[in-house]
Amino acid sequence: MTVLLSGATNQIGRFLLARLVAAQRPVVALSRHPQPAQPGVDWWAADLRALPAPEQPWSAIVSFAPLDAWGDWLARQEQAPARKIIVTSSMSVLSKQGSAQPAEQALVKLLQQGEENLAVQAARLGMQWTILRPTLVYGAGIDRSLTPFVQRALRTRVFPIPMAQGLRQPVHADDIALAVMQALQGDAAAGQILQIGGGERLTYQQMFRRVHRSIGTPTLPAYLPEGLLTLLAKAWPRMRGPVSRLQQDLVADNQRLAELLGVHPRPFHPEPQTWHAMTTPQAADRIRQASVG
Repeated sequence: MTVLLSGATNQIGRFLLARLVAAQRPVVALSRHPQPAQPGVDWWAADLRALPAPEQPWSAIVSFAPLDAWGDWLARQEQAPARKIIVTSSMSVLSKQGSAQPAEQALVKLLQQGEENLAVQAARLGMQWTILRPTLVYGAGIDRSLTPFVQRALRTRVFPIPMAQGLRQPVHADDIALAVMQALQGDAAAGQILQIGGGERLTYQQMFRRVHRSIGTPTLPAYLPEGLLTLLAKAWPRMRGPVSRLQQDLVADNQRLAELLGVHPRPFHPEPQTWHAMTTPQAADRIRQASVG
């Protein structure tokens, strides 16, 4: 039966779409902009707020779009539009709870309300629901966390490396896609909020040093000591939240993920192609290469 995929063009969506097509699962993929035709995929250029209820229920809804939008959409439905719904939230709902930044406090509140509303509305409609909370996501070259540093370094030939010791657990977008596939195939994750981080915990400095080594083009490392980072935060108020967390451990506990879905995310070993924007067909090629390897 058909899977409705929202967020099909984002970094997780590109890998999941490749996996769904390979598994010969019919897909209705939502995008705000027209997309090239693709076998096995029915592209809808639609705004979620105006999305009609299906004539026949989908087998599942998978969303990498904002949680509040789906909770509000489900609240307008009188019958279950799908048997189950699987969505992503963020570990920020936990890691930014103590932030002094109003914008980050607002984000935490939005995530919390989105998770609660989606669970309530899904339960009201008799739908199974699963929420995945990923850590820092990378892998398709379109993330807003690590790839921008690489792109800037390729222009300037200088790569900044903060000398911070807080632990990080970057998770590959395809490992999240794999977790979604596992959740689609069974009911073990129904009613669960699951953390998902990468298969390796690194200090912030170690993570950036690996990114630097992976670029594939000579760039000069610029080590930024803690004192300099503190000065930058004082001079640039928007940096206070991020800098304050550099020494904190922002990691996930993958135990329930492994127990319920059998997913064990990969360690962090990026390559030069990791930082180039990847299309869905390219994502499919990477999945096939990894399975052969």
